[in-house]
Amino acid sequence: MLSTMKNKLILLLQLIFVLIYIIFEELIWEGIAKPIYEFVHSFKILQKVEIQLHKTNAYVLLIVFIVLLAMVQTLGLYAGILFVSGQILLGFLFYVSKIPIAAFTFWVFRVTEDKLMQFGWFKWVYDWIMRAIDWLKTREMYIKTMERLKKIKTSVKAYMLGVKAKYFSGKSPFMEKLKGLYAAVKGSLRK
Repeated sequence: MLSTMKNKLILLLQLIFVLIYIIFEELIWEGIAKPIYEFVHSFKILQKVEIQLHKTNAYVLLIVFIVLLAMVQTLGLYAGILFVSGQILLGFLFYVSKIPIAAFTFWVFRVTEDKLMQFGWFKWVYDWIMRAIDWLKTREMYIKTMERLKKIKTSVKAYMLGVKAKYFSGKSPFMEKLKGLYAAVKGSLRK
């Protein structure tokens, strides 16, 4: 009986960790933060900042990284508190506001990773987190959930392509009506 409860608790914890990881990795990172990170990384001025960061003392970089990470986590926690207290819109705004800061923090980490890894405790924490993520990805629950998500993603894409072909192709009746409406509005504005 105790063994069964223990197994159920472990499965529940695995499910919670898998869902949290999938939400952050698939939805937030892949859908929102990664494009922001790539956009931020493309700025010419940040390439100059990158050169300066390489010249900066490792202790200063560690402090900057920890401050940025603390800001991101604080905004996330505050957004969670707002969600739980019923202030959904404000919580959403705080959460969305943390995403560009998180993308910038990730950029700082990637640029200064070699210097940050000079700190033994930092490297140990980073390696531990990476091992935990690797372990999580080997769980059957994670693998099955990702397979389901891929199927859902494929069906949503197929549906969206169907909608695009039906309503937004060059000669669809919907587009013809839309073009006619646009021409009528444009003509009435010129008068």
